[in-house]
Amino acid sequence: MSENQKSPCALFRAALSSHRPLIIPGVFNALVARMAERAGFGAVYQSGAALSAGLAAVPDVGLITQSEFSQQGGYIAQAVDIPVISDADTGFGEALSVERTMRLFESAGLAGLHLEDQQLPKRCGHLSGKTLVSEAEMIGKLKAAVSARRDQDFVIIARTDARAVEGLEQALSRAQAYVEAGADMIFPEALTTPEEFARFAEEVDVPLLANMTEFGKSPLVTARELGEWGYAAVLFPVTLFRIAMKATESALAQLAAEGTQKGLLGDMQTRAELYDLLGYDGYEDRDREYFGE
Repeated sequence: MSENQKSPCALFRAALSSHRPLIIPGVFNALVARMAERAGFGAVYQSGAALSAGLAAVPDVGLITQSEFSQQGGYIAQAVDIPVISDADTGFGEALSVERTMRLFESAGLAGLHLEDQQLPKRCGHLSGKTLVSEAEMIGKLKAAVSARRDQDFVIIARTDARAVEGLEQALSRAQAYVEAGADMIFPEALTTPEEFARFAEEVDVPLLANMTEFGKSPLVTARELGEWGYAAVLFPVTLFRIAMKATESALAQLAAEGTQKGLLGDMQTRAELYDLLGYDGYEDRDREYFGE
């Protein structure tokens, strides 16, 4: 990296300051991340739910490892010039494991991560039956993350799932404690009304991240509304994954019924469009340059 080139972490902090709110789509592989970059988004997100489902066909209950997260996140980060942030579940263990998570995620080129205060086995944030670690244990994890951070611009996001388990007041109390422990942003999960989103913005004095996942406990308010309430960024973590899976399901049904893909051609990305997204010509040009005509 040149002296004048900003790190992905610095780019993310700059994007948070210049966009209110910053809209961050969840991407489930590096090529989708490149599509999001071309579409003009200022950052992308690696979702633990999409990674678990897409990589290993398992639910989001803490089965994917920190090395799998960092490897897949690294592929995404290498494919784009915009910052990539990632889910980091519960940190993949106790405070000492969080130190290693930080090193792996930073080395992969990610710009930030979020840690949640659930207890393993964790659950999707919008399902019932979650349990939490103690506030003290989560504070210890956040302190470990801050201590292990090498790039001071790397953004440490603390997610609290307390709203669904202990109520709104305790969620606010935990969020404020996590800020004191060093969290750069707060991610209040599974808030249930616009008023709850607005109250978090009133009472928590660091940038806030809203989660607009579908079919969950939170109302699907617009990014503009969230920005007016004071949110710095909005996640759409599984939107693209769900759309892609539904389209694939429909295509498989048509292929099975008709025995040909002819009726699907209009819904496909063409070979030329794919090669353009991949930068195929650039690979061929470099190959000729290295080995001659």
